[in-house]
Amino acid sequence: MEPERLADDLVAALIGVQRLIRRRVRGGMAAPPLRGAEVELLRLVVERPGIGVSDAAKELYLAGNSVSTLVKHLVRDGYLIRETDPADRRAARLLPTEAARARLHDWRERRAALVRGQVARLDEADRKALEVALPALRKLAENLHEEAEET
Repeated sequence: MEPERLADDLVAALIGVQRLIRRRVRGGMAAPPLRGAEVELLRLVVERPGIGVSDAAKELYLAGNSVSTLVKHLVRDGYLIRETDPADRRAARLLPTEAARARLHDWRERRAALVRGQVARLDEADRKALEVALPALRKLAENLHEEAEET
């Protein structure tokens, strides 16, 4: 397959899989749904408690004002704590609440169970094809991340 066609087909498949996983997982949760960017910000804050808004924006490749809006909503909904950075009173540090940790844990568990179940439905040849593709997909993600860092 030519690179342009492969790229288009790959993007379509990845977006489709991600969208369907997100919809299926979100549909089974009792709490109001979180947008993709909200989940990504929560994941980042759980991984790096105390991260600042501007660092979170850089990490997520979002505008600072967009992250500030996400923070405002997540603080209001009880998922984040926004506190003044003692080293720089003009900056804020972000901390996850227990509700955020529980919500992400539930989301990860539901996602893993969903994908595990769907992978189990595939025949052995398709499961092997996915396994063989994983290193190339990881390398593609790494290349995209490195390129984004350069811009």
